[in-house]
Formats: sequence, C-alpha cells, structure tokens
Amino acid sequence: MNSSSTPPRRLTPLDRLLDGTQRALDTVFGAPRAERANPAATEADVVLDEAERRHAAGLMRINHVGEVCAQALYCGQAAVARDPATERHLLDAAQEETDHLAWCADRLRELDSRPSLFNPLWYGGSYAIGVLAGLRGDGWNLGFVVETERQVEAHIDEHLTSLPEADIRSRAILEVMKADEARHADNAEAAGARVLPPPIPTVMAAASKLMKAVAYRL
Repeated sequence: MNSSSTPPRRLTPLDRLLDGTQRALDTVFGAPRAERANPAATEADVVLDEAERRHAAGLMRINHVGEVCAQALYCGQAAVARDPATERHLLDAAQEETDHLAWCADRLRELDSRPSLFNPLWYGGSYAIGVLAGLRGDGWNLGFVVETERQVEAHIDEHLTSLPEADIRSRAILEVMKADEARHADNAEAAGARVLPPPIPTVMAAASKLMKAVAYRL
C-alpha cells in the first residue's frame, strides 16, 4: 500500500498533553534550536564595559522572557482552538518564536548572563491565559495575538533605543524579531482577529510592565 495515501493519525488528548508537556520543558529548561540563522552571526562582537554588558543582558533577559511567554500563550491557545487553520496559524507563529527564544538565549550566554529565574512561572501563567483566551473562540484567540504582538513591538522599540550603541549583535536580533512580531499581528488580523475590549489591553500592558521590571534583574 502506498504510504502517501495513508491519512495522518489524529492526535488523542493524551498525545496533545504529552506534546504540550514536552514543549513546556524544552522552552523553560531545554536548549531551543532555531530553524533560521542567528541574525547576529555576521556582526562583530564588540567588547562592552561592565555597565553596558549588565544593561544589555537585562534587556535581552526581558526579551527572552517575552519569548517564553509567547511560546506558552500560543501553545495554550492552539490547544483549545476550534478551527484547524487557527491552530496551524498559532503553531507556525510559535515556531518563529522558538527562533527568537534561541537567539536571545545565545546572546545572553555571550553577555555572560542567564535567563530569568522565574521562567517556569512566566510560562505557566501565560499558558493559562492562552487557554482562557482560546476558550472564548477563535476571533478572540487571534485578537490576543494581535494585542500581544503590538505590545511586544513597542517594547522592542524601547530596547533598540536603550541598548548600548556598540551592542550591534543584540540590535541585529531585535530588529528581526520586531519584523516577525509585526507580521504575526498582521496575519492574525487578516485571519479574523477581534479587537479586544477595554480594560483587557490595559491589564496586559500592566502585567507586561511588572514582568519586565522583575526579569531585568532576575
């Protein structure tokens, strides 16, 4: 029998649980592997002074946490998405966020620093938010994607301004990340995202501000 004619096996709830658990462990404790080349690979690694190095590391730790949260949010949303096309959209976006996660982790190592100590907490909270958003329906699901990505774009802009001028490797990573986040938001809008009502965007921004304050140091 021709194997190409065999339909793909449908995932059982246990399959999905195991897959989600593996994704969580890889994101929080593993070494994620990017599918795309690191944008910083062709940039010179300029030596920063100690204050510049600590500041750059704090900013890149925030961005790393943001990617941990994005992984959790999208996986939580995909787990309860009703439309296979929405699920595929979310998982495709999550894969690009895996690239970002790997690039940020690489840069943290280069800066002689580490990820946030609270990554398990950030992941768990974001996954729960993703599930709750997804249960409201695919339009709201995609609306969370749009709002999340627009807020991430804004804080990347802040970091591009705040980074030490000499830190061109971190800057190269963030510029590609920003372009990807904008595309994710645009794609979600085109797929039928609903505009989130107040005060949800304000609450999301406040939670993000708290996360950034903690992750910069811890």
